[in-house]
Amino acid sequence: MSVKTSADVLIGGKIYTLSGYESEEYLQKVANYINNKLNEFDEIEQFRRIPADMKATLLELNIADDYFKAKEQAETLEKTVREKEREIYELQHDLISAKIKVESSEETASNLEKENKELLLNKAKLETSLADALLGKVKGQTLAGQEHKISGSEQPVSSAEQNGNKKQNSNRKK
Repeated sequence: MSVKTSADVLIGGKIYTLSGYESEEYLQKVANYINNKLNEFDEIEQFRRIPADMKATLLELNIADDYFKAKEQAETLEKTVREKEREIYELQHDLISAKIKVESSEETASNLEKENKELLLNKAKLETSLADALLGKVKGQTLAGQEHKISGSEQPVSSAEQNGNKKQNSNRKK
């Protein structure tokens, strides 16, 4: 608990000793506020003509009015702060959701890039295999063409056909 303090303050030309658990600076601030209100009323000509008790009541009413207006403003500000805190919470939630979606999208993109690289590698392998196979056929056709030239106008003869021809020739000779 705070220590009780006392302060001599000047209000309306009189010195008062105020005491409380607030600082001396705060007590001077309160006295200054009341003096400013008194000065506001003293500037009004009709206020100077009314009795002292009526002046005190008008001052009290004016201070109470300031209090309720300040209280209403504080409540409005507190409500605004709560709304802003709720909006911030929702925005943070949206941000987290967006981050999760971005991470998921990045992971998906990474996986698709890996898959694309694998597919491109397989494509290159298949193209190479296809090229090798086609080149092999072309070489085979070239070799067959050379056999054709060697044996003249005849068609290339397989070894089974050659054996069959030899037997026929030997049977004819007999």
